[in-house]
Amino acid sequence: MAKKKRIIPLLPLRGILVFPYMIIHLDVGREKSIGALEESMVHDRQIMLATQKEAQNDAPSPEDIFEFGTVVEIKQLLKLPGGTIRVLVEGLHRAQITKYMELDPFYKVEIEEFSEAEVKTPEIEALTRTAIHQFEQWVKLSKKIPPETLVSVVVVEEPGRLTDLIASHLSLKIEDKQDLLNAVNVKDRLGKLCEILGREMEILELEKKINVRVRKQMERTQKEYYLREQLKAIQKELGEKDERTAEADEYRDRLKQQPELPAEVAEKINKEIERLEKMAPMAAESAVIRTYLDWLLALPWTDESADNLDIVTAETILNEDHYGLEKVKERILEYLSIRKLTEKMKGPILCLVGPPGVGKTSLARSIARSMDRKFVRVSLGGVRDEAEIRGHRRTYVGALPGRIVQGMRNAGSRNPVFLLDEIDKMSADFRGDPSAALLEVLDPEQNNTFSDHYIELPFDLSRVLWVVTANVMHNIPRPLRDRMEIISIPGYTEEEKIQIAKRYLIPKQIRDHGLNNQQIVFSEGTLQKVISDYTREAGVRNLDRNIAGLCRKVARQIVQNKKSGVKVTAQNLHTFLGAPKFRRQPAEGNAEIGLTTGLAWTEVGGEVLTTEVSIMKGKGKLLLTGQLGEVMRESAQAGFSYIRTRAKELGIDEDFHEKNDIHIHLPEGAIPKDGPSAGITMATAMVSALTSTPVRNDLAMTGEITLRGRVLPVGGIKEKVLAAHRLGIHTIIMPKENQRDIDEIPANVKRHLEFVLVEHMDEVLDRALVK
Repeated sequence: MAKKKRIIPLLPLRGILVFPYMIIHLDVGREKSIGALEESMVHDRQIMLATQKEAQNDAPSPEDIFEFGTVVEIKQLLKLPGGTIRVLVEGLHRAQITKYMELDPFYKVEIEEFSEAEVKTPEIEALTRTAIHQFEQWVKLSKKIPPETLVSVVVVEEPGRLTDLIASHLSLKIEDKQDLLNAVNVKDRLGKLCEILGREMEILELEKKINVRVRKQMERTQKEYYLREQLKAIQKELGEKDERTAEADEYRDRLKQQPELPAEVAEKINKEIERLEKMAPMAAESAVIRTYLDWLLALPWTDESADNLDIVTAETILNEDHYGLEKVKERILEYLSIRKLTEKMKGPILCLVGPPGVGKTSLARSIARSMDRKFVRVSLGGVRDEAEIRGHRRTYVGALPGRIVQGMRNAGSRNPVFLLDEIDKMSADFRGDPSAALLEVLDPEQNNTFSDHYIELPFDLSRVLWVVTANVMHNIPRPLRDRMEIISIPGYTEEEKIQIAKRYLIPKQIRDHGLNNQQIVFSEGTLQKVISDYTREAGVRNLDRNIAGLCRKVARQIVQNKKSGVKVTAQNLHTFLGAPKFRRQPAEGNAEIGLTTGLAWTEVGGEVLTTEVSIMKGKGKLLLTGQLGEVMRESAQAGFSYIRTRAKELGIDEDFHEKNDIHIHLPEGAIPKDGPSAGITMATAMVSALTSTPVRNDLAMTGEITLRGRVLPVGGIKEKVLAAHRLGIHTIIMPKENQRDIDEIPANVKRHLEFVLVEHMDEVLDRALVK
């Protein structure tokens, strides 16, 4: 390949690259470029063309221009209005800029020219044929070049010239074209061209596939549109309705069937039907509108079930289903009486609070049956999202109304008995507080216009009889508690449990186990022994399980041993249920020193707690064990301080606290305990241990102590008294201010108990310590 050097004007190109043998028009406007053109026209009409690296650069420096370019001959020059020159050039051969001689008034550079010698080797021949074949394929696929041009390119025999011609016809990036221009060696140039053509072919194949797919899709859409339009025309001729119109008419017919709908609701439904009618059937939002319309038309806006206002019948049904629970039954009968007198009575909001297993949930179902109303139950245990109550907005995918509106739809009437179960088990998180959403639901002044996020229309909940259940009060937020009528349901007495077992539990379990009254017989005293020795609870769930266990054992004996019937007695009870799980008396033997029996309230009813005190040589420390809470520890400290101030009167050494350590322990250390009601119990045990005087073991006590020895009232008296009665305790010491709570204790329990009402610690010690 021959090389020669010479100095020549340079014209930098923007966004374009010229190959040898290429004829092209260029528009030149920059002063330097025009100067270079004029210089070349004066001499041999030849100029060097090199491309800029950045097309936006108006004043490129030598570093901004590619080294390799093309020496061209100016064939024609035409001045245009505005100072621009249009020039026709033909590429002659490659050249490389070796040095910039002048930068002003135009670029003048020293170049090294490359003239190509004709070299033909088998490898170059093979590459040439490959390039021609690929170019032919590219022309067929791209359809950007007319076939005549292809013929003119293919007839060229020189490999170098052929490469440059093909490259000039390809739509490539400037960088790729520059790579081909840089390749002075023909073999290298052909190799790069084949590589670029192969890449371009792959892209064209993909484009073709995409175009075919898009065209098919468009054809299918056009075909569908055309067929639908034909179908519409046919339906119009036949007098039939199209699918959209038919669907809209169906919704309008459903709307006509509910003439008493509120005007606001009817207007909203009509508006949504019109939107659906105008919408394309395949539109995604049409499904959202359909679902919304179905919900609006399914809700009981005006439907009500007629109440059974016969008080006697309602009372009979309530008594059939539940034994005891007089307060709740009385409240329901009062409501029915008022409903009989006036139609405008708002539904009450009752909150039944009590330990598990006392029949709160089943009582709500019984209320619905007695009033002849629909019953809906929603469990709120574990609910932590405000949208569970109010629903999601329709903008969300898969949005639905909240549980309240869903419950009303399921009920099919706007005055059901609606049970909100386990309201104290709700919690809040980052998605909102469901208890705050319930404030509107359970407020008689607001719930006649309850707004669900999904429905977005006011719904009347004032006719609903709300029954809310909870195990404890302290977990319910105060504003929510303030809106409800609290009815406490305490635990059952032993006699009540026996009656419940005889009337409800035994017949149910006999029926469930496929037995009859002749196959299993319970003797007198059996149920009492099951209750006292195998259960210790406020409700009757464990009692129900034990009766079910007896039925299973009897069923097996009847099937396996071919017995006709089995009698369960107090004597053979252990053969069915095993050894007794609980002992009847709280303490065995005689009265003991430093051991007292206290009464505690828990979520599952009352409990009896034994308090132990030991005196040891030491430095006056007060040790408290048994997993006691902060309030209970402070109660013990208050009792200890009271004893120190009254040491002389109680017959205790005044400096006992300097010589001795006192250890107070409440057994069952794994169970957390707290509250002030064990104050007098711990103080009595400490006095007993310090004076070596035994405490009566048939006696239990509860009450808060002050530093001056006053006994203050405590809560949960009924549950505590029932727990003491279950364990056979006969005497209960309690604060005098709790006298009002004795009236709530059943008469059959009061008969067996002596209540000692005290105001001061001295009275407690006087009754509790054995003289």
